[in-house]
Amino acid sequence: MFSELLDSLQTILSLQHITYMLGGVILGLGIGIFPGLGGIAGLSLLLPFLYGMEPVSALAMLIGLVAVIPTSDTFTSVLMGIPGSSGSQATVLDGFPMAKRGQAARALSAAFTSSLFGGLFGALILTVFVLIARPVILAFGSAELFMLTILGLSMVGALAGKSFVKGLSACGFGVVLGSLGSAPATGEYRMAFDNFYLMDGIPLVVVGLGIFALPEIIDLLRQNKPIANASNLGSGWSEGIRDFVNNKWLALRCSVIGCIIGALPGLGGSVVDWIAYGHAVQTTKDNPQFGHGDVRGVIAPESANNAKEGGGLVPTLLFGIPGSGSMAVFLGGMVLVGLEPGPAMVSTDLDITYTIVWSLALANVFGAGACMLISPTVARLTTIRYSLLAPFMVMVICFAAFQATRDLGDLVTLLAIGFLGVLMKRFDWPRPAFLIGFVLAGGMETYLYQAVQFDGAGFLLRPGVIIIGIITLLSLFFMYRKQNAVKQDDSSSASSTEAETTPAKACNRTPQVIFAGVVNLIFLYAIYDGLQQSFLGGVFTIMVGSLMWVLSAIVLYQLLTKPTNDPIYFDMEYEQGYVFDKSSTSMMHYLYWLFVLVAGCYLVGYVISISVFFVSFLVVKASVSLWRALALTAIAVGFLLFLTNAMVLELPVGLLQEYIELPWPLGY
Repeated sequence: MFSELLDSLQTILSLQHITYMLGGVILGLGIGIFPGLGGIAGLSLLLPFLYGMEPVSALAMLIGLVAVIPTSDTFTSVLMGIPGSSGSQATVLDGFPMAKRGQAARALSAAFTSSLFGGLFGALILTVFVLIARPVILAFGSAELFMLTILGLSMVGALAGKSFVKGLSACGFGVVLGSLGSAPATGEYRMAFDNFYLMDGIPLVVVGLGIFALPEIIDLLRQNKPIANASNLGSGWSEGIRDFVNNKWLALRCSVIGCIIGALPGLGGSVVDWIAYGHAVQTTKDNPQFGHGDVRGVIAPESANNAKEGGGLVPTLLFGIPGSGSMAVFLGGMVLVGLEPGPAMVSTDLDITYTIVWSLALANVFGAGACMLISPTVARLTTIRYSLLAPFMVMVICFAAFQATRDLGDLVTLLAIGFLGVLMKRFDWPRPAFLIGFVLAGGMETYLYQAVQFDGAGFLLRPGVIIIGIITLLSLFFMYRKQNAVKQDDSSSASSTEAETTPAKACNRTPQVIFAGVVNLIFLYAIYDGLQQSFLGGVFTIMVGSLMWVLSAIVLYQLLTKPTNDPIYFDMEYEQGYVFDKSSTSMMHYLYWLFVLVAGCYLVGYVISISVFFVSFLVVKASVSLWRALALTAIAVGFLLFLTNAMVLELPVGLLQEYIELPWPLGY
């Protein structure tokens, strides 16, 4: 074994290995900064170039890319409120408010330091447990994985906002939307309305971008100012490192969570940041400001997000079972260069295994250093007037969303989810709870069916199920105790500051009642649709829909009966003063702009539509001269076309291209 360790060390320190690894890191930086693409797109781009390469060099590039994307995708999450990938969605909740307060440097520094620690911790765990992890991983069956999804849902209590029943209803809304499409047990199509796009379900990247990115863009456009002030931008780099040191035990716990979740095949990495964030909210007692710019809300998900890559390599290398989409592509890369995952990776190919492990650690160091190096330049984007940035952000979001299935339905769904996100943000229905419900819906249903099929009701008596159940109950207990403490603080402060309730007294209950009524009807339809399916095809949606119909009815009843100074009536329009500001443009105004853009994609294709949108928006909303608008449009669209060509991606085409043959990029 000592000889294998020595051979691995010599390999990773060779100039050839480091060169290929740096190539993967640079590519990963570019992919990570570009929101919505994530590791799957980057790894897929590399695969065609692996043919004929020496295996260890090919793996160096793959590992370099895998390691840096969970770090570099933090840029857009913090600076623009746009999740860089599905694994950086929780970072938006506190990272973006910090950027708006002029603390972008502090948030990025804390995030990159946490990412470096999480990546190194994941590599260390992988080094130690690569030989003993096999029985541990095999001990997790469908029953234990189902209980882990329940544990994930228990975190909703920490993300429920001012109204716990609203938070549960939002989570149930996400679960119902996540169960749309083919039923895992029978293949029946649920709530699909005979639409081919809906039959496969809604892609996670579309939901993540719609529920978080579009509402933030619209809100910033209405404020018509930069994200942060230039005077505060350059400070905070050392403060972010100190924040990490002060919260080192939180980072350690979340790194452990990341390793465990990443090592469980099938659960995926999309939920690990939410579980870590929920853990931070539930265990923090010292003046928490989560959701408003608490640096611990950045440290927790970033530590877990990078640590999960080390954990994800365990089932990938030992069993050939990928734990996430990026690990699935990584597995394909191993096969392409002639490496067979399985028991041989801890016997005859042990030197290659440790080369992968230590390459992961070294790539994390390179990636964090590179992100720190380019951060001051990238962070200056927050000082640009947002009406100038917005069309570029919209272009990037629509492009990223379209790559989910490469169907124009991606853009229509993005607009619909964006409209939903705008309303949920306005009426304080917690969007994180909605998203974690959506993420966990498919796995929860699948694992429940499998557990019942294998063990019947006896799966509840399995030791792993009991242990995870106890952890879930403890999580709920801490959440309940914490919420009671928060309510007592709120009631005492409200009694002493009557002025704080003034906006809520003026709140109009009608829009909120209508929204809650529509949500209630959606749950009712989920029950109706489930009754049209077979027992196995409809029982899950019937159970979830019935429970959430009752909870949403409680929300509706509270909205109809409680006084308008109750926290359940929170309305962002009144809280932020938009209703009283006659110069403020309505939220629907910018949704109309997006609607015209999507309609244009259907009619004339993406390139023509986004070009017209870009010029029109800059001239009308940003007050830019026509020639300058044309120049900025040419630069932005040119960059997009270069990226599309380099990554062998596609752009939407419309009805025009079906009747008139146009050259690329205007046509096929």
